[in-house]
Amino acid sequence: MSFAKELCQRMTDDSVHRPSLRQMLLWLEGLLLAALAAFLTFTGIRIAREGSLQEPHAADAIVVFGAAEYSGHPSPVLRARLDHAFDLFQKGIAPVVITTGGAASDPSFSEGGVGRDYLQRRGIPERNLIAETQGSDTAQSAVRVAVIMRANGLHSCVAVSDAYHVFRIKRLLEHEGVGPVYVAPRPASRPHGGLQRLYAVLREACSYLLWKLGMT
Repeated sequence: MSFAKELCQRMTDDSVHRPSLRQMLLWLEGLLLAALAAFLTFTGIRIAREGSLQEPHAADAIVVFGAAEYSGHPSPVLRARLDHAFDLFQKGIAPVVITTGGAASDPSFSEGGVGRDYLQRRGIPERNLIAETQGSDTAQSAVRVAVIMRANGLHSCVAVSDAYHVFRIKRLLEHEGVGPVYVAPRPASRPHGGLQRLYAVLREACSYLLWKLGMT
């Protein structure tokens, strides 16, 4: 066989074993899916672990993240968060309580305003309460809380919400320059049942991933 024929034969053999573009795309897709699964799994473990913490450290403020309100009355979830914050305030954890959350379908009431009024009725003086009433979601509330804290010379806080929510809240607040941030999820706020817990953790992990991607 001549040199030219041998070279052509080798090139033909190489092309047989060389992966096609479709194969390379499938390999890349599999790699990305594996990386996504690994990230969500690792983040989910961190979410579950942090959701079991109670960090009642002395701080400048207690921040209660909002939940639904009904015509000026806190929902059971929001009430439980507010009651937990009230207990922390009574223990002297922080001198200020910040309630968060904007208005939903009824513009007459906001989650933050309802939370402030509820805590005032429970006995916390008005001078010790601040309401953030414009945030439409957790990320917006974290931004506005950071502005409020800076304006009032506050730095550290204890974040109160549900168990699987505090992981993301802590990162959002730290990203806005608040710190240190401690977490104190309301008691008995982890979902019951394995599938419900898995769904709650996965939802929070996906929300955290979307926030991280939005930062880039």
